[in-house]
Amino acid sequence: MSVAIVVGVQWGDEGKGKVVDYLTERAHLVVRFQGGSNAGHTLVVEGRKLALRLIPSGILRAGSRCLLASGVVIDPKVLIGELDSLKDFGVDVTPERLGIAAQAQLIMPYHQAVDQERERRLGDAKIGTTGRGIGPAYEDAVSRSGIRLIDLFSDETLRSLLERNIAEKNLYLKAVLHSDIQFNVEEVFATLQQIRQRLEPFVTDVSLEVARAIEKNDLVVFEGAQGTLLDVSHGTYPFVTSSSTVAGYACASAGFGPRAVDIVLGISKAYATRVGSGPFPSEDLGEAGDRLRQRGNEFGTVTGRPRRCGWFDAVAVRHACRLSGIDTLMVTKLDVLSGFATVKIASRYVLDGKEIESLPTGRGELERVKVDYEEHPGWDEDLTGIRSLADLPKNARAFLNRIVEISRCELAGFSVGPGREQTVMTSPRLRVFGQQTSTR
Repeated sequence: MSVAIVVGVQWGDEGKGKVVDYLTERAHLVVRFQGGSNAGHTLVVEGRKLALRLIPSGILRAGSRCLLASGVVIDPKVLIGELDSLKDFGVDVTPERLGIAAQAQLIMPYHQAVDQERERRLGDAKIGTTGRGIGPAYEDAVSRSGIRLIDLFSDETLRSLLERNIAEKNLYLKAVLHSDIQFNVEEVFATLQQIRQRLEPFVTDVSLEVARAIEKNDLVVFEGAQGTLLDVSHGTYPFVTSSSTVAGYACASAGFGPRAVDIVLGISKAYATRVGSGPFPSEDLGEAGDRLRQRGNEFGTVTGRPRRCGWFDAVAVRHACRLSGIDTLMVTKLDVLSGFATVKIASRYVLDGKEIESLPTGRGELERVKVDYEEHPGWDEDLTGIRSLADLPKNARAFLNRIVEISRCELAGFSVGPGREQTVMTSPRLRVFGQQTSTR
């Protein structure tokens, strides 16, 4: 086994970074394949906390090289700030440790302004974007007007792109969004000239690097951002992100064929959360939801916004597992459920009197579904010191087994806290991940 793709199967914030950090102990390449700085993950190593937004979790492993693939949109200021933060953390990110696809699209200041001004105008109907310019950057990418990392290294090309784009964005901001925000070509150009000096050493051919690693049977882990239910095509549209979050997009973004993939690992919390607007069938608006939020510290890594909380949704997770071809499921934050007399699983959707097996796609339909729940006896024991499946309390083990059974996946493992040592792998397939010898 040499290639693994790791994706979230809910609405993001499932703990992917923590699991990727665990898996990359023996990985040679760790590749982020979509999203931008709107998605963050927090790692806890030896009691020290580090929040990352763009750079893959594997950067904390000295033997791993990290890559940002072409499907990632990059805010260069955020990336440079992250490099500086890692250095303060004791990790010197050299070009030997990090590579960035030359084709990666850049988030420009006008993207952020458009993002924020659109949300302001939408008012109560807003999508719930973080306002970091992710959507407008992807829009420019598909309209063939985006600025890529490679474009920074030609003054003529960069100036031409800025002149065209800033003229269009200034007009759009003023005439359509009725905003006073305007941008100056020379100011943005000067800023990007400084940025390119810092980023030029990191430019690489991600597709070629991945191909060579696969040929050598090196261990490669692909890391997604957000969650499958936020996929722009298959998620709860229009309340989705602007990129594809399913496992298959790793191949398109990094530029390699799907036959090379050995395992697809899904990450899910033992309950469910969502940030921002959009349907959330298993949301609990009462005391249980508040309790999950406080016990799980459910506040956004990037925005600090409180997350909406509810019970594990097996219908939604099955949908996500099918979309990404999930082989095995890692269940995080099992410890948060300690102390609940009863724990629930949303096991069935009924829409207009008929049971449905998957998430409906029509606008407003998901808000109308009625959810049937299974109720399971809870447990009072503190799970944070558990290090094996056999040591879990009987009710916790039964609940965990039911989650994977009803989700139709193998159990990869579970986590009972934020630390590396609190991640317990139970799948033989993952326990041997990386133990074979590569042809290096």
